[in-house]
Amino acid sequence: MINLKNILIKKAKKTDHNILTSIAFSAKRHWNYPEHYYELWKDELTLSEKYISKNTVYKACYLDKILGFYSIVENEKDFYSGEVFVEKGFWLEHIFILPEYHKMGIGSLLIKHAKQLSKKKGIESLKIFVDPYASGFYDRIGAKHIYDSASSIPGRKIPVYLLKIND
Repeated sequence: MINLKNILIKKAKKTDHNILTSIAFSAKRHWNYPEHYYELWKDELTLSEKYISKNTVYKACYLDKILGFYSIVENEKDFYSGEVFVEKGFWLEHIFILPEYHKMGIGSLLIKHAKQLSKKKGIESLKIFVDPYASGFYDRIGAKHIYDSASSIPGRKIPVYLLKIND
């Protein structure tokens, strides 16, 4: 078991892009979705050097190993990504933990960090497109389900949550 006091949350570097992408795919594969979904999610789950330099991305590190990460993005206007309507505002776009480290408190540690950082930046809330398998996690951290959205998977809906920063 990892002692959470030994986990450091650090700003991701552009050179972390391959490992962060690998973590995103590993965490998503944990849910055993059909293989063709990952091709549809390829762009969503790939973190480029440009993405890391343009957005707020932090990683959870234990010794020299990255165990997970989160990212916050600001959408300056409403837009559609395929069939998915994405509202203007701040979004917790990614939070992924390597599956072998699930249920150890790392996700909660990353959320705590994201909330502290958001508070410093004057962000009042974060919207989140939530994988249905992860809804329980978001319920436990105090995020509230606000509506269901179209997904990048045709015919599928996913929940959208709101995480208030000052709660």
